[in-house]
Amino acid sequence: MINNKMKTLSDKYPTKMAVTSEIINLKAILNLPKPTEAFMSDLHGEYDAFQHLIRTGAGNLRQKINELFSGEMTPETMQAFAFLVYYPTERLALKHKALSENELNQWYLTTFKRMIDLLKFVSTKYTRSKVRKAMAPDFVYITEELMYGDVANVDKKRYFQEITATIIELGQADALIIATSHTIQRLVVDQWHIIGDIYDRGPHPDLIVDQLTQLPAVDVQWGNHDILWFGAASGSELCLLNLLRICARYNNLAIIEETYGIALTDLVRFAAQHYQANSAFMPVEDPNQGPLTHAEKLKISQVQQALAIMQFKLELTVIKRHPEFNMDHRLLLSQVDFKRRILHLNGQEYPLKNTCFQLVDPENPEALTAEESQIIADLLAAFTRCQKLRKHLTFLIDHGSMYRIYNQNLLFHGCLPVDAQGHFLTLTLANQNYAGKQLLDFFDQQIRSSFNHPLHQANLSTDLLWYLWTGPLSPLFGKNAMTTFERYFCPDPETHVETKNAYYSLRHDADFIQQLLSEFNLSPETGHILNGHTPVKKGHDPIMANRQMIVIDGGFSKAYHHTTGIGGFTLLYNSYGMQLVTHQPFTTKADAIANMKDIISTRRVIDQVSQRQRVSQTNIGAAIKTEIEQLQTLLTIQPDH
Repeated sequence: MINNKMKTLSDKYPTKMAVTSEIINLKAILNLPKPTEAFMSDLHGEYDAFQHLIRTGAGNLRQKINELFSGEMTPETMQAFAFLVYYPTERLALKHKALSENELNQWYLTTFKRMIDLLKFVSTKYTRSKVRKAMAPDFVYITEELMYGDVANVDKKRYFQEITATIIELGQADALIIATSHTIQRLVVDQWHIIGDIYDRGPHPDLIVDQLTQLPAVDVQWGNHDILWFGAASGSELCLLNLLRICARYNNLAIIEETYGIALTDLVRFAAQHYQANSAFMPVEDPNQGPLTHAEKLKISQVQQALAIMQFKLELTVIKRHPEFNMDHRLLLSQVDFKRRILHLNGQEYPLKNTCFQLVDPENPEALTAEESQIIADLLAAFTRCQKLRKHLTFLIDHGSMYRIYNQNLLFHGCLPVDAQGHFLTLTLANQNYAGKQLLDFFDQQIRSSFNHPLHQANLSTDLLWYLWTGPLSPLFGKNAMTTFERYFCPDPETHVETKNAYYSLRHDADFIQQLLSEFNLSPETGHILNGHTPVKKGHDPIMANRQMIVIDGGFSKAYHHTTGIGGFTLLYNSYGMQLVTHQPFTTKADAIANMKDIISTRRVIDQVSQRQRVSQTNIGAAIKTEIEQLQTLLTIQPDH
């Protein structure tokens, strides 16, 4: 009897010849060089910087141009050509202004040849079928003729000349250059890995997700800021309030109102009625956007206060609902002496400043007012019903996970909670223990469960989304406490300290990293761990533990540039090994185009193989080998005709 898999293959390859042809094709693919992977993290909503790295293949495209045209072009010419491939529409517009018609036509002829040569060069790792799928449908025939034809053949020379002349004559030269540039961009990196935090303070995480949907192959490892958005869309009131408060703090409420169409009118009106100007809640301004007016600052300050107080109230409710979270030390509102304006914390008394507790009942501090309850309910309904947001987050759920194992690399955003000796810490819920890999698997399942049931709000799965944001054993948070309350109200800086999990000091140790690799059934000798989450401070090395631990915070968030001294890191992994790419802060798209200002500054080889890696040695290769085995089984039962 033929099983379902064999039936599907039999329908697809109905004869022995069809099966044989596919086996030949797949075995040939196994011997192609391993395609290039690119890794980036912590995009934080900074779409323009993200898009620049996508267009440049995280620096891989310029490297290909250097390899192909060095000695033929000057560095200045290569830079101009590179930016034409990065931003074809904008750079073509500048060419039209700068050149006469005859000069432009001659430039087209030179550029066509260079474009086709580069396309050939970046296509060498792929089958013709894969390259064809990356092409714009309108230009497949013409592009393939120019790519695969024998230009040196005298009989064909006039044929190719006529093709290019007719393209120019019919006004299709720009369209061909744009289409070819996009094909090159799609082929220069085969697989993109995004190691968390697409969302946060930046203005356009929505556009980042839209761009990700257009990439041929992408996976996402969720970050702590992504979890807030999953939580809000899954019915978590606390995730919603944290998300909105952070948007207000960084003057980014436009993403809520304008991008996702969620009205904040009632929240703004409520905040204006109950809160006054408060210096602790003034928004952090982006110098690139111009100064806010006094009225704008006041409004945002009031909104942030309203959200913070509702958040602190609900924290009491959720922490008390789940004593197994072991978060009683964060029952902060209940530890306030409202008359004396004192916080009792860790056996000490700390004076409070800039308080805004007028809607807090000292006898029952977790109690929401009727207005607060209604505002939260309305906002939560808007978030869970927003189709555009649901579409974006569904993509991240479908293409994402808490961690990914790919080609002997373990990818996750934050940490694995451990004690000072490197032993996995255990989270106990409903008499079940979770630690190490099991902890990540458990959270992965809970995220999906909560997201798929957004109307089930006061349950463990939904509350665990908030725990992932701030809990002491959260692999996405990685600290003992999130001191938001203290930073708002306690002048004493010792209350602001957030102690990192021991993972972050131990990850410098090769034995510890090899222990983690073994936990995930990866080779302790040849595997790597790739993290995001923590900006690499100036003077610190992102490569640790005998080159097996790599931190690639992309540095997209402008707020961290003064800490890192650079724009951050991305990683390239091709058939020759790994390269860590350092990039400088991205200014603006307009500046990059006008001044041909690239952000890639240095490349550092991390791991170089003695023999070039092939597809057969990759995850894709393993899947192909399985399919070959199934086809060989089918070959024994398939008819000749």
